[in-house]
Amino acid sequence: MDYITLNDENRLPAFGLGTWGLRGESCADTVAKAIGLGYQLIDTARMYGNEKDVGRGIRLSKVRRERLFVTSKVCSPYTSYQAAKRIVEESLDALGLEYIDLYLIHEPYGTSPEMYEALKEAKKQGLIRSIGISNFNEAEYLDFIKGCGIIPAVNQVENHVYFLRSDLQKMMKAHGTVMQGWAPFTEGMRPVFKEKILKDIGKRHGKTAGQIALKYLLQNGVPTITKSSHVERLKENLDIFDFSLTAEEIKEIHGLDEGKSLFGWY
Repeated sequence: MDYITLNDENRLPAFGLGTWGLRGESCADTVAKAIGLGYQLIDTARMYGNEKDVGRGIRLSKVRRERLFVTSKVCSPYTSYQAAKRIVEESLDALGLEYIDLYLIHEPYGTSPEMYEALKEAKKQGLIRSIGISNFNEAEYLDFIKGCGIIPAVNQVENHVYFLRSDLQKMMKAHGTVMQGWAPFTEGMRPVFKEKILKDIGKRHGKTAGQIALKYLLQNGVPTITKSSHVERLKENLDIFDFSLTAEEIKEIHGLDEGKSLFGWY
């Protein structure tokens, strides 16, 4: 596993499991199996309604807590300082953890600054290791950091071969924030597994189009999360650390960038 050092010196695994849409025993079982395969980063959120299931999966894995990196997020309607402070404690209780590695504001709100104050306090108390934001565009990010005090360690945003967001990544890096990607396979919005460029490059390396899509993001310094409940796909997604793309291959893939969101977040 590769790692990226955040602005607070904590290390973020370059690749992890997203749990959006997973519920109940299926969620717990998937989390446990993924950890058993070697996944270290597990991503959840209050919005997903599955923190208890994720926590159960972590316990089922029987892996030592310090080997894992767990992310969660606060969202509407918990958009005040007091509500955000309460939700951090509720997330800890639901997950059954003493601390959360990374806690994000799930999307921009008018009250994001006061929500962030609650996260800063939780970080100071040791309840959260790193804090950040999610789905903030360039203007929203720049406005937010003017008075945030602690620069967000991460901004988790939509990122895939059709929406590379290189300018956002470069700008945030200059301020000390890592761009982490979600939806590397576009959640079915584009036929990424059938993309000819990715399939052709994959043949050269003995990899699938999906593995090439993931490797491209990681090789360009974008840690990413993706979801699957199928063991074989979980294995396949993790098997991307034994090869590198050439400069020419990276240039080919870069040509797929359409420069626009597939989900309307931005």
